Amino acid sequence: MKYDLLVFDWDGTLMDSVAKIVACTQAAARDLEIEVPEFEQAKQIIGLGLHEAMARLFNITDEKQVQAVAERYRYHFLGDEPTPETLFAGAEPLLAELENQGYMLAVATGKSRRGLDHVLEKTSLNSVFHVTRCADETFSKPNPQMLNEIMEFTGVGADKTLMIGDTEYDMLMAGNAGTDGLGVTYGVHDRPHLMRHGALDCIDRLDELKRWLED
Repeated sequence: MKYDLLVFDWDGTLMDSVAKIVACTQAAARDLEIEVPEFEQAKQIIGLGLHEAMARLFNITDEKQVQAVAERYRYHFLGDEPTPETLFAGAEPLLAELENQGYMLAVATGKSRRGLDHVLEKTSLNSVFHVTRCADETFSKPNPQMLNEIMEFTGVGADKTLMIGDTEYDMLMAGNAGTDGLGVTYGVHDRPHLMRHGALDCIDRLDELKRWLED
């Protein structure tokens, strides 16, 4: 077994939540009467920490304005926004099988701690992961600190760690931390984009991960 520690991104990797994130971002813009981004435009900032994402998407430099957009986003994401978000098919049995095979499992996400705890409780996956890190607890991707803290907590070195994610930010974070990065093409960024940003390889479906690890 080449890897001991598998670190998953959340949105677009384990959970099909891209449409909900975009819808909440657009709702926040409407609330504050600023230009509402198109779907593809809003989609590209998924993976960053919330404040970094809102600042980049809306080209805002004033911290109070960034905070206002972030608060409206949280309001919709944790409240009344009806767009569904579900785990990708096969996610639960795959994680259980990987755990049974002896892998340590972790999450490194651009979500806030409150947001991640919300979905972990909803999916009953709290106990599956040995450790989780969120963007509001450390630096946002692609800074490697989130991944470094996970490796330090688990005692697993970079050569035995694999970062799995759907965005360039995941792949860049992996490279910055000295770990391998495996891209998934069913989330935000496509295979050529992920490979350009340092992915070792890509898979097209989550259920391909077990075979990829075996090969």
